[in-house]
Parts: sequence; C-alpha cells; structure tokens
Amino acid sequence: MTSASLENRAAALNSQLEGLDLSGRLALIASLDGKSVFTTSLGIEDQVITAAIGTGKHGIEVSTLETGRLFNETVALIDTTEETYGILIKRFYPEQDDIDAYAVKYGLNGFYDSIEARHACCGARKVKPLARALEGASFWITGLRRGQSGNRAETPFAEADADRGLIKINVLADWDIETIRAHVVAEAIPVNPLHARGYPSIGCEPCTRAIKPGEPERAGRWWWENDEKRECGLHVAETATSTIPQTSSLSSSPLSSSPLSSSIAR
Repeated sequence: MTSASLENRAAALNSQLEGLDLSGRLALIASLDGKSVFTTSLGIEDQVITAAIGTGKHGIEVSTLETGRLFNETVALIDTTEETYGILIKRFYPEQDDIDAYAVKYGLNGFYDSIEARHACCGARKVKPLARALEGASFWITGLRRGQSGNRAETPFAEADADRGLIKINVLADWDIETIRAHVVAEAIPVNPLHARGYPSIGCEPCTRAIKPGEPERAGRWWWENDEKRECGLHVAETATSTIPQTSSLSSSPLSSSPLSSSIAR
C-alpha cells in the first residue's frame, strides 16, 4: 500500500470510528481485512481495552513488551489479566545482545546520564521488540489518549504509520481519565495497584515516579529530563533508538523467549 493510500484509508477509518463506542470501534477493527494487534502496557486505559477485547471475543491479538525492568506489580498484572478474561497476552522481550551492547556503551543505568542514552535504552528494550510484535500487522491498536499529555492532545482515532506500513488506531482517543476510572469501577476491571499510589502513567521501574498534585499524567515518566514532549520512541520517532547494534537473529517465537537475567537489575 502506498503512503497516499494509507493516509486515505486512515482518514476514512478515523471518521468511521468517531461515532462509535468502544465495543463498536473494536468490532469494526476486527472486521477489517488484515491482522490487528493491540499492544498493552498494562496501564489503566490499556486494561479497559483488553477487557473489552476479552469480553467481546473480538479476536484481536494482544501483546505486551516485557522490557526486563517493569515493576513487579505490572508483571503480576499480566497473569491476572489473562486469567480474568481467558486471553493470551504475548510477551515480547528485548534481545540479550542488545542489552549487553547497551551496558558496554552506556552502563546498565546510563539512561540517567543523557537523552541519547535514554533513547537508546528505549530502543533496545521497547522499540525493537515492538517491531517484532507488529510483524505482519495491518492495524496497530493503542491506548493513546488526548488527555495524557500536551504532546498527545491532537491524537486522532486512526492515523497512517508510513514507517511501519500500517494504520495506528487509538480507540480511547476521546476518553478522559475520569471516564476511564468510572468504567474500571463499573466493570470491575483489574488494574495496576500503583495507580492508587500516585502513578497514573507506568513504564519501567527506574524511569517512573509518582506524580505530585497538579502535575500532568505523564510527568513521572523520565522525570529528570526537561523536555515536556519526551516520549520513548514507540509513538514518536526517536533518532537515537538506532544506536544499539543490530543483532544477527531474532527470536522466532515471543512465547518461547526466556526473560533476560544477567544484564537486568531493578
């Protein structure tokens, strides 16, 4: 599909999704010709989507990036969510060679020292595994919302991702945090206990802190950086993510990939 045709299809899909509720949006996506993948970070909005996929039996693949440095609470929630909704959440791990190369160049926790080093860490632990999670996908479903940060204020329901050759669909783009919290309570959706401890946005443990009253939802992510538009590179391209050397092979099955051990510290 050409870049222009991808843009046109995304624009048409954006209009269709706008008038539907969450269940309707997911049903529409599931009916489209092509593989659909939802990548969850196990945050509160992603739990809403996972619950809707599971209860609605939409047949949409659910995957997560197990970076090796997630909070224990996040890792435990993967199993709880699978058991609650009877679904499989595919886990994609970073390559050990990439982690070793990063540690040699920057140090295991070098992401605190420079933006380049932080982007490189996100590249190894998140961006490269995401590429494997999205292999063969025509539609990528995310939990991006307009209220999460100023950088996401104009998030559409559907947008062309020309670099990945697919359409990214943000099914909760118009939901605010109050609506999400009310929905979680009403549907008894399991959520990360860290949310109740002041963590509205949860990523890797070393790179996430609780926010202070009045701070934006994502203020606790990479808090030592001054750029208010900071992202990890999953949804905004980061040039520094290419600084990790390419490994010669990729795991053929995300489910058979064992978690990293020797190079990972919390």
